[in-house]
This record gives sequence, structure tokens and C-alpha cells, in this order.
Amino acid sequence: MLLPNQLTIARIVLTPVFMFLFLSDNPLMKQVSLGVFILAAITDWYDGWLARKFNYITAWGKFLDPLADKILTSSAFFAFVYMGVLELWMVLIIVIRDFLITGLRAYAEYRKQYFSTSVLAKWKTFIQMVFIYYLLLVYVLDTISYFQNNFMEILLTLKNATMIYYSMLAVTLFTLATGIMYLLNNRLLIKKLVLIKN
Repeated sequence: MLLPNQLTIARIVLTPVFMFLFLSDNPLMKQVSLGVFILAAITDWYDGWLARKFNYITAWGKFLDPLADKILTSSAFFAFVYMGVLELWMVLIIVIRDFLITGLRAYAEYRKQYFSTSVLAKWKTFIQMVFIYYLLLVYVLDTISYFQNNFMEILLTLKNATMIYYSMLAVTLFTLATGIMYLLNNRLLIKKLVLIKN
């Protein structure tokens, strides 16, 4: 069990901890949840850096790392659904798309085949994370009395339901579009995988 893989597992373990803290009615626990999420996200960067720098690249790590990422981001999205901030159907599109592509990539690598990853797919991940951080920051700041007393109007503007709805809609459509493009760009490889399986 190499260190990058240990960090990946730590990210999975931190996910339910984040969920428990963030969905708590205790303001302090919500505030701590932001730190937990950031810590989990840092492990994603650090385990990737370690794997590349010291060539700690394993088949298990290549499968587990993207899966851990999807577990963390999906949990955050579902937390906001639970809070009534995001629409379930949008989150389901994102989660199904991400796990489908992750599963296909894992299966392809198992068969010694490799999907090409587009720049747009990387932008998709970046945009999702920026949106999640935005929501986390706004809803955590709203639990701190200093910000409630001095920046309430700004917080209300940032929590505007219509703005969040259309922002999430844009994230959802972009995620869906990159998924469709991913499948189209790799359709020959997918067909090859089907033939290998049969």
C-alpha cells in the first residue's frame, strides 16, 4: 500500500466525515466541514504529485484515485440537494455521467486499452470544483455571526436561488456535453472493448 494510495483511501474516509459535519445543525461543525473538504481535496493533488514524482503508479491507484474524486464531489452535490439548494435531477446527471466515464476508463485500462482525455473534460472537473467551493464557502460563512452581521446582503445575493439554479444548470449541461463528446471521441475504442468482452 503505497503512500499515494493511502492518501486516496484517506480521501474516501474523509468524505462521510465531511457530510456528517456539513449537514449538522451546529454552526461550528459546518465550519469545520469546510476544512475537512479542503483537506480531502489537497490529498487529491498531493497523491497525484507523489505518484508522478516517484513513479508510484499502480493499477489499483489509477482505478481508485478518480473514483475517490467522484465520491467526494458527488457527496458534496448530494449534500446540497438534501439542503434544498440544488435540484436532484441535475446532480443525478452529473453523478451518472462521471461514474459512467470513470467505470469505462477503469474497464479499458483493465483490458490494456486507454481512453484519450480531452481538455474540456479537465475543465469540467475544474468548473465543478469551483462551483462546489463557492457553495461551501457561502453556506459556511452564513453560519459565522461576523459575516451575518456585516455582510448579510452580500450573503443573500450570493445565495440567490435563481442564480444558483442557472449556474448549476450550466455546470450540468457542460458536464453532460463533455460526457457525450468523450463517448463519441472514444467510440471505436468502446466498440473494441465490447468485441473483446464478447
